Amino acid sequence: MTVHDIAKSGFNTANELYDRLPRQSTSSSAFPTAFLTPALMRASRIASGTGIFTRCFLAHPEWQSAIKQLRAVEPSEGMRNVFSKTVSDERVSVTEGTFQQTGIEDGWADLVVIAQAFHWCPDYERASEELGRILKPGGVLALIWNVEDSETAKWVAQVRDCIQPYEQDSPQYRLGHWRRTFGTTAYQKAFERPQEEVWSYHLPVSGDIVVDRASTKSYVSILPDDEKAKVRRALAAIVERGEDKVWIKESEGTFAYPYKTNLVIACRKM
Repeated sequence: MTVHDIAKSGFNTANELYDRLPRQSTSSSAFPTAFLTPALMRASRIASGTGIFTRCFLAHPEWQSAIKQLRAVEPSEGMRNVFSKTVSDERVSVTEGTFQQTGIEDGWADLVVIAQAFHWCPDYERASEELGRILKPGGVLALIWNVEDSETAKWVAQVRDCIQPYEQDSPQYRLGHWRRTFGTTAYQKAFERPQEEVWSYHLPVSGDIVVDRASTKSYVSILPDDEKAKVRRALAAIVERGEDKVWIKESEGTFAYPYKTNLVIACRKM
């Protein structure tokens, strides 16, 4: 298997909506500046999606002039199409590929960034081998996730519980299967021990945004229309009655959506 079945079908739907929903990707902390000094470099975005993180990366004050070339790799045709429409930079290209088969030359990349995606990897041994192959010695692999913080607010946990039955066997981030990477032979041969940081923040949202965000999750987006409508009604009811919402501007229906970012850095051995 090169791409998980749910990812293959789910990420070819609702791409335009997924791309325009507000997401936290612009914080300085979300970039590996603590581990790698921005300098003229060649970077790769694996599982680049619709280009949300790439656009923020290229606009970041510390990184925008540091990228000499950026090669994005994405298996979903729908997401590649949106990426091509929304990322306008002569330094950037996007091609079809997977974690295990990027199509990038040996030792080409100074930096590889995988945001919101590595938990979908179907073969961590082969992916570690591929990532080690395309990174130059001393290069950096950055794994980044921005995820809902269900431990902070009861209503967020209820949103999670509402859609969790539809996950089927999809390898969600919270399950931690992606950590198996660090025990593979290929990873240990190519990379130093990973370094990890986690921090909290919140997004200003409305009830409609919360429902839309949940609806763009791959395993929800592939549901039949009637079932999806049922889920959306249930989500709207949870948000409406959420007594522990922290209002930002109640008169406009804006409240805080608690999130956390997990950044994992792995350095390619010299």
